[in-house]
Amino acid sequence: MSDHDHGDGEGDGDDDHGHHHGHDHHHHDVDELRAAVLTISSTREVDDDPAGDAIAELLREAGHSVSVRRVVDDDYDEIQTAVARMADRGDVDVTVTTGGTGVTPDDQTVEATAQLFGKALPGFGELFRRLSYDEIGTKVVGTRATAGVVDETPTFCLPGSENAARLGTAEIIVPEAPHLTGLARRDAE
Repeated sequence: MSDHDHGDGEGDGDDDHGHHHGHDHHHHDVDELRAAVLTISSTREVDDDPAGDAIAELLREAGHSVSVRRVVDDDYDEIQTAVARMADRGDVDVTVTTGGTGVTPDDQTVEATAQLFGKALPGFGELFRRLSYDEIGTKVVGTRATAGVVDETPTFCLPGSENAARLGTAEIIVPEAPHLTGLARRDAE
């Protein structure tokens, strides 16, 4: 059995993970994403937001646009409302939050967004922590970076540090969000 054969008898080791449906697995990918970048903070402002700046910069460099850029207070209801509104907008394909993923009492991003996930994407947090380990070692246990799909809108929750925002955006979100967005909307076409 190859590394990509899931034991279902259908895989032949190709990168399509054994899914042969007579079509290109990436034909649903969204080439130019429209993103919402939400900074979760009680102290930051948009003009003093290195992590949000980094996310927006990396998305734009990859050919995507930023439709919404705002700071949301560290409040459960405000976070949940803001993330839900992004999924309801017609000009947002993907939402990226930064901040509120740690373990302090006011870190509520994970709890607020997880309630909205129709589907969780546990691989995002797992991969983020794996990549972060190379930079911060065992301190990685303090991050709860997560992702999921909110009403057909992939939503990624990154820590509030600029380094973490750059790492998660450059190494995971930029390469994977176009594909995930296409898949999340596939049945809606």
